Amino acid sequence: MRMLAFEVLRAVDERDAYANLVLPPLLRKAREKGGFEARDAALATELVYGTLRRQGTYDAIIAACVDRPLREVDPPVLDVLSLGAHQLLGTRIPPHAAVSATVELARVVLGDGRAKFVNAVLRKIARQDLDAWVAEVAPPYEKDAEDHLAVVHSHPRWVVSALWDSLGGGRTGIEALLAADNERPEVTLVARPGRSTVAELADAAETEPGRWSPYALRLTDGGEPGALEAVRDGRAGVQDEGSQLVAIALANAPLEGPDTRWLDGCAGPGGKAALLGALAAERGAALLASEKQPHRARLVERALAGNPGPYQVITADGTRPPWREGSFDRVLVDVPCSGLGALRRRPEARWRRRPEDLDGFGPLQRGLLTEALKAVRVGGVVGYATCSPHLAETRVVVDDVLKRLGGAELVDARPLFPGVDHLGDGPDVQLWPHLHGTDAMYLALLRRTA
Repeated sequence: MRMLAFEVLRAVDERDAYANLVLPPLLRKAREKGGFEARDAALATELVYGTLRRQGTYDAIIAACVDRPLREVDPPVLDVLSLGAHQLLGTRIPPHAAVSATVELARVVLGDGRAKFVNAVLRKIARQDLDAWVAEVAPPYEKDAEDHLAVVHSHPRWVVSALWDSLGGGRTGIEALLAADNERPEVTLVARPGRSTVAELADAAETEPGRWSPYALRLTDGGEPGALEAVRDGRAGVQDEGSQLVAIALANAPLEGPDTRWLDGCAGPGGKAALLGALAAERGAALLASEKQPHRARLVERALAGNPGPYQVITADGTRPPWREGSFDRVLVDVPCSGLGALRRRPEARWRRRPEDLDGFGPLQRGLLTEALKAVRVGGVVGYATCSPHLAETRVVVDDVLKRLGGAELVDARPLFPGVDHLGDGPDVQLWPHLHGTDAMYLALLRRTA
């Protein structure tokens, strides 16, 4: 288990891999070899994700226990130390077992000499619990609030600042959000309309109803979604409820005139496209799903396979589209972004992203929204969505494009989220993990007027 977790952490560090892509095949391989039970898989998963989520906090604690700057500690050694720190401070594993097992791992992957170093550091860490360590290594809130929150909740300082700005201030809200980012997300299923039903999924697994989406169910038994027939067949899928709500809101936005041509302009990997395609089919509308990257376009084709209504998947750049202006009645652009709204699912992203990354996303986001507004007919609706609450990727982009392009107006999206509370002043909608139990999805609806 610990060896497997170490392999994942090294892949994340060395190859910029994502744990949610590396871990599952390693778990399958371990199960195929035999002797690897469900509880072993659960522990390996906890070690990987827990270590990644709390990396910033553990780095501060480890730094207090070594006699050199962390940048001078070899990355593999630091990964082993982080794994040990998480076992000591973030799990119920007995301290002596956590230390001995981690030191044995160090002997295997690092050698005897560095295993002694690991042993010495972990014994220092084991002297007190997480709360005591945080009180020691985190600067006082009154002295530097952002740095305090960064250490306590294990987020880069710039991310703390950006999220705080997006929330609009207040200590309670930012602490609740940062804490929610460190919680294990629930696995949420979507029953694609006309292809499967919530009742069918409920009969096949231990579930609870979704909070907001009529097509959502939450797995409660920690089961494997791929074991469900409807998921294997593509009639259902794994999809965060926030993503479902964005697609449903665009599909239900008021429209005058024809409603037969829909576009998903950034369709990969296909979750929203599959739900939009099913909703379009119920109305006799056709969906065009466009994705720039060929491998992601293939994922879209797989997600839409078997859709009951007409659809087409193409590989195209949404900033230089092949379709004619005014071709569509409804358009969704779920634009590439920093991903700061999905840190629960990809905890390593918080350490990988840099503030300067936003400089690259901004022009692309503006270009995609501009072309989406050109693609929709007068009277049609565009949904601009992003899985980031960063203001530079949400309202700033929408406001800039509206001012520069003209000929469009914002539509109040809040009535299209029935039953969902804490939606703010509108007209756009920002969902939050700590308020809605979803990823921090953003949606602005724009109607073309000229």
